[in-house]
Amino acid sequence: MIKKLKLIILSLSSLIMFAGPLAATSVVSAATPINQTQINGNLCAGSNGQFDQGVNGNGSGCGAEANTKVNGLISTIINILSVIVGVIAVIMIIIAGLKYVTSGGSDEAVKSAKNTILYAIIGLVIVALAQIIVHFVLNHTTTGSTT
Repeated sequence: MIKKLKLIILSLSSLIMFAGPLAATSVVSAATPINQTQINGNLCAGSNGQFDQGVNGNGSGCGAEANTKVNGLISTIINILSVIVGVIAVIMIIIAGLKYVTSGGSDEAVKSAKNTILYAIIGLVIVALAQIIVHFVLNHTTTGSTT
C-alpha cells in the first residue's frame, strides 16, 4: 500500500513539475481569442532584432513586457508547484519517521521507512533542481542578446 502511494505521489509530482509549464503556456495562449489582424499586427520583427516593437511601435507586441508577464506566470506556477511538492515530501518524511519509530525492530518495516525517507529526499532534490533550471532558463531567455 505504501509503495503504491509513494509511486503515485512520485508520478504526480514528476508530471506536475515537467508538464506544468506546458499547461500554463497553453492556458495563457487559449485565454484570449485572436483574429488574423491581431496576429499580423503583433508579429515580432525577429529577423532584424526589433523584439521590443509592437503594433505602431508602442512596444505592446511580443516584446519585453509580454516576455516579463509570461516569465512571471511560469515562475509563479513553478513556485506554487514546488511548495506543494515540498510539503508533500515533508509529510512523507514525517510518516516515514513514525513508521521507523513504530517498526518494533522488524527489518522489513525499517527498510520500508528508510526507503520512504530516501525517496522523499530525492523528491526534494528534484524540486530544487527544477527551480534552478527554470529560473536559469527564464533569466537567459529574458536577457538574451538580439545580435
